[in-house]
Amino acid sequence: MLSWALTFLVIAIVAAVLGFGGIAGAATGIAKILFIIFLVLFVVSFVMGRRNG
Repeated sequence: MLSWALTFLVIAIVAAVLGFGGIAGAATGIAKILFIIFLVLFVVSFVMGRRNG
């Protein structure tokens, strides 16, 4: 999940440098959503691992 977020972040940076503002904005939004999902899943797995172990 984190690798997908980083991929979309790189796409957003490249698109912004090349002047494609709409694509950069969309890729940034997707990267933010994927990063938030990654954080939620990380915290849930950390808490569940602590509880079971």
